[in-house]
Amino acid sequence: ADAGFPALATPSAGVAASLGYEDGSTPADEMFAAVARITRAVSVPVSADVEAGYGLPPGELVERLLAAGAVGCNLEDTVDGVLLDAGRQADRLAEVRAAAGDALFVNARIDTYVTGVADGVDPAAETLRRAELYAAAGADCVYPILAPPEAFGPLAGALPGLPLN
Repeated sequence: ADAGFPALATPSAGVAASLGYEDGSTPADEMFAAVARITRAVSVPVSADVEAGYGLPPGELVERLLAAGAVGCNLEDTVDGVLLDAGRQADRLAEVRAAAGDALFVNARIDTYVTGVADGVDPAAETLRRAELYAAAGADCVYPILAPPEAFGPLAGALPGLPLN
């Protein structure tokens, strides 16, 4: 914030490390408390990486994010190293969007290049399929983490007007 950035995003791995946890093992209460400390410490909007949502129901997840002062969140489509069913994740994103209304910017992380896809499945095609489902579910942005640079042009072309992280 002091360097002039207009917004901040918390990294789950960075918060976990600062609290003495491995990435992916931070208890929800501690993550939300850390996010709240960050939002109180800066005058710019803060988006929180809340991994896959800690198993919280969408309404509670949204309530806790807003109570912590976050204006946005990353939601991953991997739990315990397993890529989630894209349809179920899209349904969850739609529930988060419904609970949040316009109060949160929802950044849907796509882990096809991190977790991997089934043998015989084209990662680029699966990433695009997930991006389209998540956009239709109300995601404000999609985040194909670790996607190769050549994947971004086709994604941007297929999702005009939707930001790519």
